[in-house]
Amino acid sequence: MQSFESLSKQFAEKFETRHFPEQPASLYEPNEYFLKLGGKRIRPVLCLMGNELFDEIIPDAWHAATAIELFHNFTLIHDDIMDKAPLRRGKQTVHTKYNESTALLAGDVMMVKAYEYLNKINANSLNRVLSLFNKMAVDVCEGQQMDMDYESQNDVGINDYLKMIELKTSVALAASLKIGALLGGGGERNQNLLYEFGKKLGIAFQVQDDYLDAFGDGTKTGKQVGGDILANKKTFLLIHAMESHKKELDKLINDNPADKIEKVLAVYKNCKADEWALELKNKYFDEALNHLEDIAVLSKRKEPLKELALFLVQRDH
Repeated sequence: MQSFESLSKQFAEKFETRHFPEQPASLYEPNEYFLKLGGKRIRPVLCLMGNELFDEIIPDAWHAATAIELFHNFTLIHDDIMDKAPLRRGKQTVHTKYNESTALLAGDVMMVKAYEYLNKINANSLNRVLSLFNKMAVDVCEGQQMDMDYESQNDVGINDYLKMIELKTSVALAASLKIGALLGGGGERNQNLLYEFGKKLGIAFQVQDDYLDAFGDGTKTGKQVGGDILANKKTFLLIHAMESHKKELDKLINDNPADKIEKVLAVYKNCKADEWALELKNKYFDEALNHLEDIAVLSKRKEPLKELALFLVQRDH
């Protein structure tokens, strides 16, 4: 079994190629620009790790991993437009560097390219992989819509937010693992356990992401600190703080003062939302590890996934 770092390096080497034609440059150059920004490549590498958990990595797993990474970048380009985000990985977002119309089209064609890679998968597995991939894609879109809806709703509870995160973030990790396992010949029970591992890990990952947006170091995350606060996005932190400081937070959201980030962060710290978030993260992380433990393969084959899970919930960027 190979480590995440080793597989990530291998994937990056294979992925660092031109995926789009040169012309029309006004359509394809924005995508090449965006892909060169890099990223953690977590989802495609999870696909490879899910495959290797049961067998040696096969060529189809590389095709699936590439499709998953292209799909993820498609969602990021469109998410940045919806979020009006100026930066991604410390660089200009596509709609900021070019324009919104170009960014929409660039994202669309990146999605099409993802399906071109899926189409290279052996016909014996293609239908099952497509079903998983398509469900993941629909779930991510539903989760993103819920995320946007929640920005203008004041009655979002923790269970609502958990469902949104499951769809928007967790399912992509879970499906990546399960697609790899399917291609590796894993049994149905093992595939489902791996899916649940990915889903719980995804929730823990998002809790950490919400935490870093508020309390992280912008020079490390490559994002504007407090971006979620400025956008009035419902996060684990905001929902928890609303339980005890709703009147104060509602006023900050409605008045939108110049020092809004600082004042909201002060509320978070006052009600210890930061400590609560870390406890919640650990809860879902432990549940993820329990699902991984139940998978019927040798324990040593699971070690790289355990190490990756630990990295994802302890990262500072």
